[in-house]
Amino acid sequence: MSTLAHTMMTAARSADSGVAGPGELDRYPYAEAPAPDRGAGPSWEGADPELGRVGRRAAGSRGRGLHGQLVQQLGQMIVSGDLGADRPLVPEEIGQRFEVSRTVVRESLRVLEAKGLVSARPNVGTRVRPVSDWNLLDPDIIEWRAFGPQRDVQRRELSELRWTIEPLAARLAAGHGREDVQQRLADMVEIMGHALGQGDALTFSRADSEFHTLLIQVAGNRMLEHLSGIVSAALQVSGGPVTGCDRPSESALAQHARIVDALGAGDGAAAEAAMRQLLTVHPEIERVVPAPREH
Repeated sequence: MSTLAHTMMTAARSADSGVAGPGELDRYPYAEAPAPDRGAGPSWEGADPELGRVGRRAAGSRGRGLHGQLVQQLGQMIVSGDLGADRPLVPEEIGQRFEVSRTVVRESLRVLEAKGLVSARPNVGTRVRPVSDWNLLDPDIIEWRAFGPQRDVQRRELSELRWTIEPLAARLAAGHGREDVQQRLADMVEIMGHALGQGDALTFSRADSEFHTLLIQVAGNRMLEHLSGIVSAALQVSGGPVTGCDRPSESALAQHARIVDALGAGDGAAAEAAMRQLLTVHPEIERVVPAPREH
């Protein structure tokens, strides 16, 4: 096993136990997030009354400290429908309910406003915005939808989006021929192979996520590059057998290896075909990715 593979597998196991490990990737906590409690009533009844004392999840800047916790809590409640569209959000009420300062409330609402979830206007106050105004490509909103009542719709939409983005990225990446990138992608396949042999689904998932994120980033298209975070989030919130990436298997491993080989050979068509095969929907899923329309 390479040093990189050993480091990444150790880091994944450390993360699973809650202890940071060397080289730990801090981008993939979504699979452990609980689904919102749909039995909770409207208003603040579904919220955690001990916001400052709940366990913290590491997700970049998300979920850290009272500010991050409040953003998570309010965001989940809005996306789940517990706080419906056009509902007024009174900062004083929020502060009292969650026992946080007005500064924490104000900054949290600003974050939610940037995501399109709420709007603040003079003489009107802060209100929840309709779904049509949300930034549905925001990684936080992807996570909240994927673990809320819209989970099936979110996972289907993510699967369809990946099927559109990633085959093209694989084709474009084949024309760049960077040896360092080729080696890094090959390392990820090696890590996935070791993880599969040891039944280590967490490490497999992390290597898989880095593989796909890197592939998009080296496609040479800056607009596609901006979508790499969406693909990373999609891999972590899939939560079911939607595509060939969603469960560690010899078949998925083989398709990843085929992509690396095609990139090494500069064969864009082969890389695209291998990616499409990898993203093929499992036969037990009723809704499949639609075939191209005939014009």
